[in-house]
Amino acid sequence: MTYLDRRDLGLLVLRVGTGAVLAAHGTQKLFGWFGGGGLDVTAKAMEGMGFRPGRPSAMAAGLGEAGGGALLALGLATPAAGAAAAGAMAGAVSVHAPAGFFNQSGGFEYPAFLGFTAAAIGLTGSGRLSLDHATGHRFDQPWTLAAAFVGAGLAAAAVVGRRARAQAAASAGADTEGTAA
Repeated sequence: MTYLDRRDLGLLVLRVGTGAVLAAHGTQKLFGWFGGGGLDVTAKAMEGMGFRPGRPSAMAAGLGEAGGGALLALGLATPAAGAAAAGAMAGAVSVHAPAGFFNQSGGFEYPAFLGFTAAAIGLTGSGRLSLDHATGHRFDQPWTLAAAFVGAGLAAAAVVGRRARAQAAASAGADTEGTAA
């Protein structure tokens, strides 16, 4: 039997805790579990936040959180799981950013923390107490790390940028209507 490093135990606790929180939030969005609204309610909320179309946006956010979180907890495909969860949290940060940093005033502290934690786990790896280790790191290769983070970063930038442009256009339209009256 090989010696179990305390870092492996620490990674297990961090992965399972972070993954469970993310998965719970994602299942609220997708299925209405844990007091969530489910996909239809989340889609309407996403539209209201400027993410259009709402249903695909809700599906992407829910899958990034639920899927990324579940995979993080299991320690399977850890780079992709961390990148997916971090990308979903980038969208959440963009929603909360106008309220400032701290969570008590509706700020982005909490989604930023979850995103950075998921990204750090994705970059660090899952440790020996994981399905990645049990499968010989079949789903945790150096190329998957690069592909996952580049892909998630580009997708998050596109989604957040599209939302920002739509909000700017809506704001400009509202300004024009106000001056025309």
